[in-house]
Amino acid sequence: MLNIRSIPTGPLAVNTYVVWYDEGSSGKKECVVIDPANSGKILKAIDELGLQLKAILITHGHFDHIMGVAKLREATGARVYINRLDAKAMSDNGASLASMIGFRVDPAQVDVFVDDKMHFSEAGIEFDVIHTPGHTKGGVCYVIENERVIFSGDTLFFMSYGRTDLPGGDAVALYDSLIYRLFSLKGDYRVLPGHDRETTLDFERSHNICVLNGVCE
Repeated sequence: MLNIRSIPTGPLAVNTYVVWYDEGSSGKKECVVIDPANSGKILKAIDELGLQLKAILITHGHFDHIMGVAKLREATGARVYINRLDAKAMSDNGASLASMIGFRVDPAQVDVFVDDKMHFSEAGIEFDVIHTPGHTKGGVCYVIENERVIFSGDTLFFMSYGRTDLPGGDAVALYDSLIYRLFSLKGDYRVLPGHDRETTLDFERSHNICVLNGVCE
């Protein structure tokens, strides 16, 4: 059985996800963490759950999604995944937009650059990557196809979508990402976004403001 624990972290209440399967080898079960903005809260959670962190998956390079990465990687040795187009944010407070509001994010090493249609396995979980630019140039969604789950970061929200007025944002690219890369997937999926409540792909196909307006402003 796939387990997903959502933990709000950081100053902007990012949905950080701890993901793991019940079954596994003897000893601690393995997990992945998606978009950690606080290392202490996540380390406490995985310890209480008896988990071993194997990978940290980043949906995009904004500071509020990566603030806990450096200390998490240092404490656990977990591999860090991000798209190359957003990778500069892991070591540059300007690129992550942290300096824009007076924050500082500790630099973190990147271990794996993810690309569109890439498939990989971590902690016994099979992930597929969909490159979804628009909120940032290197924004991605992580899909667990056999569980029909999408971690959408700030690309897709409940009845909404990520803003495009920040550096690297592109309203046309985001519209294309939603309509042609996500909504074109066959069937329904559980959608777990970077902020706010979860939703489903079927619901968003009919109710998302991007669809209703025909544009991502």
